[in-house]
Amino acid sequence: MAGAELVLRSTRVVTPGGTRPAAVAVSDGRIAAVLPYDARVPSGAVVEDLGEDVLLPGLVDTHVHVNDPGRSEWEGFGTATRAAAAGGITTLVDMPLNSLPPTTTVPHLRAKQEVARPAARVDVGFWGGALPTNVADLRPLHEAGVLGFKCFLSPSGVEEFPPLDRGELGAAAAEIAAFGGLLIVHAEDPGHLAAAPPCDGPAYAGFLASRPPAAENDAVAAVVETAARLGTRMHILHLSSAGALPVIAAAKARGVPVTVETCPHFLTLTAEEVPDGATEFKCCPPIREAANQDALWAALAEGTIDCVVSDHSPCTTDLKVPDFGRAWGGIASLQLGLPAVWTEARCRGHTLDDVARWMATAPAALAGLRHKGAIEAGRDADFAVLAPDETFTVDPAALHHRNPVTAYAGRTLHGVVRSTWLRGRRIATHGEPVGTPSGRLVERGA
Repeated sequence: MAGAELVLRSTRVVTPGGTRPAAVAVSDGRIAAVLPYDARVPSGAVVEDLGEDVLLPGLVDTHVHVNDPGRSEWEGFGTATRAAAAGGITTLVDMPLNSLPPTTTVPHLRAKQEVARPAARVDVGFWGGALPTNVADLRPLHEAGVLGFKCFLSPSGVEEFPPLDRGELGAAAAEIAAFGGLLIVHAEDPGHLAAAPPCDGPAYAGFLASRPPAAENDAVAAVVETAARLGTRMHILHLSSAGALPVIAAAKARGVPVTVETCPHFLTLTAEEVPDGATEFKCCPPIREAANQDALWAALAEGTIDCVVSDHSPCTTDLKVPDFGRAWGGIASLQLGLPAVWTEARCRGHTLDDVARWMATAPAALAGLRHKGAIEAGRDADFAVLAPDETFTVDPAALHHRNPVTAYAGRTLHGVVRSTWLRGRRIATHGEPVGTPSGRLVERGA
C-alpha cells in the first residue's frame, strides 16, 4: 500500500473474486491494491471507513440518450451526468441519435465532444451511428475513438437517423468487421410492425399489440445470421421479448460473436401494472407481461443475457401526452437503475456480485473499457457506495435528469447510493453531486 493517497475500507467489497472485507488502496486515480481489511495504512493516506456499506465498482451504462447538442431541452451532458453520478454510475456511453447533429461523421463527433467536455461529471464515451448513406464514414469514426456503431432495423423515431434494411445491415456489418469493430442493433422488424394493429389512445394493451414479440424475434434472428455469416461482433440492444432467447442461446453455444443487453424497466415493470394513459411507461420495444419478465431473469442468471443498462431516453414533459400512439417512447431512469435492479434481484435470490457483473463488468467489456468495471489492481478507482438494505420512495422532482418524468415515480426501492467516486475523487454524496465536473471523454481501451 506504499504510496497510496486514499484507502477505502469496507466489510463488504465486491471484487471479481467475490464480496469480502477489504481495504482498497488508490494511487494516482487507479486502484493500487485490494488488501485485507486490517492492512496497515501508510502515513499521509486519507482513510474512508465505509463500515458495512457495500463498495461496488462504479457502474458503466452503455445505453444513454443525452440528446445534446440540438435537443438539449430533453436532456444535456450536465444534467445527465449529474443524474449518473447520483446513481452510482461513473461511466456512460452516449447514443448517436436524438442529438443534432447525430454522431454519424467525425465532425459531428467532434461537435458533440466539445459540448460534453466541460459539462461531464462522469466519464463519457460515444457510439457512432450506422446509416444507409454513411458506410464510408464508419472507419474514420472508429479511428476517431467511437466505441462501436448503432443502427436501427425499424424507424428510429427521428428522421435524421433512418433504419437499415437487410442488405444495408450486411454492408455496414461487413465494413465494421473489416476493422474489428462492434455493431449494436435496435432489433425490431419493420414488416411485423407495419402489419400490427395501429396504436392510438390511452390503452396500454393497444400499444403492446402494436409492438408484437415476433417483431423482435425475427429481427434478432437476422442479427444472429449476419454475425454468423460475416464474423462481425454484434450486440442486441434492450431485449424485451423472451421469445428471442432460444435463438440467442443457440448462437452463443456455437460461438457466434453476439452479446445481449436488457434494461431495468424490463426486469422490474410489467405490462399488467401499466395504467391507461401512463405514457411514462412507453418505450420501444415495450414492457411486456410478468411471465416474459421471469424468462428474462432466468436468461440473465444463466448468461444468455450479458448486461443490464438503462436505455435512458428522456424527453420534455409535453411529449408524454396520455396517448400511447402519439407520446414519445422512452423511459427516464438513469439515476435509478442500480436500486431498481437490486430491489428485484434481491427478491429473486441474486447478490450484489451479480448486479456488479451485469451493470459494471459486462458493459465495460462490451465497450472495450479495460480500466473500468471491477475493483481490482490497475483499474480506475471508480466506486459506488451502497446501503443495500435502506429504502427510499422515488420523487421525480428530486432526480437530476432534466425533466421530472419517470416510470418509477412513487415506487419504494431498496438500495441507497451513499457516495460515488471517480478516479479516487468523490463526485456525489447522499444523492447530490459535489465539486466541479471532472469527467473525461473516453475511447476504446480506456
